[in-house]
Amino acid sequence: MAPGLKLQLLIPELFQSQGGIQVFSGFLLEAIARIYPRAEIQVCLKHDTQALAPHPQCTYSFAGTFPPKLRTLAYSSQIITRAWRSRPDLIIATHLNFAPVALGLKRTQAIPYWLIAHGIEAWQISNPLVKTALRYADQILAVSDFTRDRLIAAQNLNPAQVQILTNTFDHQRFTLGAKPSHLFAKYQIPSQARIMLTVARLDQSEQYKGYDQVIRLMPQLLRQIPNLHYLIVGKGNDLARIQALIHSLAVQDRVTLAGFVPDQDLGAHYQLCDLFIMPSKGEGFGIVFLEALASGKPVIAGNQDGSVTALKGGELGILVDPDQPDLLAEAIIQVLTDRYQYDPNQLRQQAIANFGFAAFTHQLQTHFTQAGL
Repeated sequence: MAPGLKLQLLIPELFQSQGGIQVFSGFLLEAIARIYPRAEIQVCLKHDTQALAPHPQCTYSFAGTFPPKLRTLAYSSQIITRAWRSRPDLIIATHLNFAPVALGLKRTQAIPYWLIAHGIEAWQISNPLVKTALRYADQILAVSDFTRDRLIAAQNLNPAQVQILTNTFDHQRFTLGAKPSHLFAKYQIPSQARIMLTVARLDQSEQYKGYDQVIRLMPQLLRQIPNLHYLIVGKGNDLARIQALIHSLAVQDRVTLAGFVPDQDLGAHYQLCDLFIMPSKGEGFGIVFLEALASGKPVIAGNQDGSVTALKGGELGILVDPDQPDLLAEAIIQVLTDRYQYDPNQLRQQAIANFGFAAFTHQLQTHFTQAGL
């Protein structure tokens, strides 16, 4: 243990948003505090304006009070000023866009830096400064094998430079339970329906999530499973196109777009379904798979992206080629006609054992140990 360790974390935001990177950053901060309970942790936040739930080990800086046009400059200035004053032993950036300022501090102050690579942002990089900073990072931690491989190929990185730190989740928020009757009423779904669920951002840039493929299969699936219903949770700018697709297939009475669901209500939606499905092709990892598994639900995912890591290569669910609709339909029918045998308790326990916070903390500690920290 290193009681005098000083760390600087560069994080987009922690307190104003609950997106994937923000949630990961919160878990990362808590894991570091568990591993090094006497470390000094500087947290530099780009978009937050205050710490709504400050951690006792942390000091904070906020650039969210600056106008958007000045925020990046102000944020970089805050990072540099704090680093010059305290000379941290390590900088960790949870978004790759912060890599250039970390590189500047490495060159001027010999401070090593690590980067976290999540998903699509890791291989669609156009900024030459970010590309250069990636090559000089002391370590890059990718959330899945897919993200690691795509990043190495896209940026021509040394494979030894990129290691794995898989995502984690709060298993206490997602539990086994009976189907909530109030949701049947809310969405006007018959109580005997067999329900598929997808939870995803419905953004035009994220059509790789695979909800299109499932919607297009609905007429075929309904011939095999007449009481089938598909519930999609999420919001975004792809909504109008999805609605048009649903109407073109005349399945509007069997596909429900639930829109945004608050975090506190999400667990009940997992309990409602009989199958969680997201046959994506570009997902960096897919925390939603873990949430579904912790709720005891079988999962169908794509076999071309980070879903493979989330489902342990098929140990925790069914992996299907999203571009093979007949295979996808067969997998759905297999689960919803009870030909796929699974134990809800076992799904939950395996998800927690492999991806719970304790497993995440152990992975991170291993990386610190290997780095000599």
